[in-house]
Amino acid sequence: MKNLIKILALVAILASVKTIAQNRPVLDIMLTNYEYPYEVHFQNFKSQNQDLKMAYMDVKPEKPNGKTVVLLHGKNFNGAYWKTTIQALTKDGFRVVAPDQIGFGKSSKPTDYQYSFQQLAQNTKAILDGLKIDKIALLGHSMGGMVATRFALMYPEMVEKLILENPIGLEDWKLVTPYVSIDENYKTELKSNYESAKKYQLNFYYDNRWKPEYDEWVYLLTGWTKSPDYPIVALVNAKTSDMIFTQPVVYEFQNLSVPTLLIIGTRDRTAIGKNNVKDPAVAAKMGQYQILGKETQKKIKGSKLVELENVGHLPHIEVFDQFIKPLKEFLN
Repeated sequence: MKNLIKILALVAILASVKTIAQNRPVLDIMLTNYEYPYEVHFQNFKSQNQDLKMAYMDVKPEKPNGKTVVLLHGKNFNGAYWKTTIQALTKDGFRVVAPDQIGFGKSSKPTDYQYSFQQLAQNTKAILDGLKIDKIALLGHSMGGMVATRFALMYPEMVEKLILENPIGLEDWKLVTPYVSIDENYKTELKSNYESAKKYQLNFYYDNRWKPEYDEWVYLLTGWTKSPDYPIVALVNAKTSDMIFTQPVVYEFQNLSVPTLLIIGTRDRTAIGKNNVKDPAVAAKMGQYQILGKETQKKIKGSKLVELENVGHLPHIEVFDQFIKPLKEFLN
């Protein structure tokens, strides 16, 4: 009876969360009607013969320690989810820069654009050049880990320390997963809504254990699906999914030359294309972060691995205290 009561209570909570999400305003595709935790600035530049603007937060501490940390978001997120991380780092004297990559958040979303990790790294450097910052610690989560790895390979002289938080791209999915075209991905993205996004995150990120505060990130991901301009976002999402699938960094980890920390939630099972694998035995081997973390540490010379047991894809959201402690120790 007690278990039944718990289940009914959980169902009630999730139903309440869903209602709250559905009653919130429809977001425009530039998120102009969504307030980030800190002031947002924009870097205007020309890329691929297009005039673009890239959003970023630049948060300065009251007592600077002279060091800057750059935070790179994942594919299903934007800079806003770094709020508590920014608070903790600025309290310790770090200046923090958190951009929205082109195609994400409050930044431009060009559909006629060749998305690559090299291009995203170059765009990120453009912001840092504009701010006259030439030395950084670089933290990338999920897709941001792939961008951070590429940035550290392209600009090793700028990166004093590299932190990869549950990065994707630790395995080459295209070796075992059928290719899904941009057109097919686009059709899928057009169908995206609160329910589908929450189901994906619940399954892959949180091991079917939901907390009401997680809803904010589902809202930011799907609040614009009812916008008349959403097809633009859907196409960008399809193109960046293709970028992630076809541009692995796994073969270049051994080329990293900067001090590196891996923070890995071992319950994470994120793997692109896993649902398209016909052989269940093959699919079961994908996204095994309790294995992938150790394998990646061996590839990155001199790297350090911190494993967070029973933690999923978002340590800085799910178990912030366990995440921030090793991060601060590494940065200091």
